[in-house]
Amino acid sequence: MDPFYPLQLLANWITYNVLGLSATSKLGASLDFFLFDVPKVLILLAVVIFFVAVIRSFFPPEKTKKLLSHSRLYGGNIAAALLGIVTPFCSCSAVPLFIGFVESGVPLGVTFSFLVASPMINEVAVILLLGLFGWQIAALYVVSGLLIAITSGIIIGKLGLESWVEDYVYEIRMGEAGKLPEQTWRERLAYALGYVKEIVGKVWPYVVVGIGIGAVMHGYVPNDFLVKYAGPGNPLAVPLAVLIGVPLYSNAAGVVPIVGVLIAKGVSVGTALAFMMAVVGLSLPEAIILRKVLKPKLIALYFGINAVGIVAIGYLFNLVIPLAR
Repeated sequence: MDPFYPLQLLANWITYNVLGLSATSKLGASLDFFLFDVPKVLILLAVVIFFVAVIRSFFPPEKTKKLLSHSRLYGGNIAAALLGIVTPFCSCSAVPLFIGFVESGVPLGVTFSFLVASPMINEVAVILLLGLFGWQIAALYVVSGLLIAITSGIIIGKLGLESWVEDYVYEIRMGEAGKLPEQTWRERLAYALGYVKEIVGKVWPYVVVGIGIGAVMHGYVPNDFLVKYAGPGNPLAVPLAVLIGVPLYSNAAGVVPIVGVLIAKGVSVGTALAFMMAVVGLSLPEAIILRKVLKPKLIALYFGINAVGIVAIGYLFNLVIPLAR
């Protein structure tokens, strides 16, 4: 059972019973999405931040930095990207871990490899592709996502863009540098709760605004919008699908039904997959939340690198899937 199912029931009750909106109306769909996703993402943020903080209390900054700072053969980028696969958070809830890595002194490029891989390579998409096309196509998806995560992290690391991270992130790191690693459990839990309060207190307005934009797009963009503009026969279908997906917000589980409809209506698998990857890993709400941590130039570069990678994967799958069939 979905742990957030009670939240969905509450959102449905407020939207359709208390406010009396129709389940088929655009306003009803938008408000229901908003009322469900805001508390869900904030809960996810709080839980993730809390456990990250507890774990970090066992790993002093220098130890964390050492674990993910291998320069030989870009081992740090590879390790961070693989960590992203086994921590299947949505793009918004991956941000606290990203902040934690930066604060611990992990190189910026390595943290980006994690930030890209975490939402992009998710178990729902793997299961979908495995069921539809077999393990070879699912493996190609995982390898492609890993290549994007590792390559984008290496590029950003090589450019030396630490000055494009907001100053307060490094100030937090410096302020914690002198803390003793040995703490009682009471101290660890108190630290974790304080860290939750600090970070959620900084980012919650961005979460609300970002999900609000996603809710409007969710309710008011027609289901056949992508089919109309990025359907079969359009050589620019893949980049158009990515552009359409960026303003939306959802996790992979929420996008998979849409992907199934798109494929059934004749949209190429690569185009539909690129759309899903853009929605999950390259959303406008994510950019709004990241703005609290990153300066606009770095957000733009991050999105640009990932958009190019997703478009490349879309075209690759459009070439491979017909052959696989």
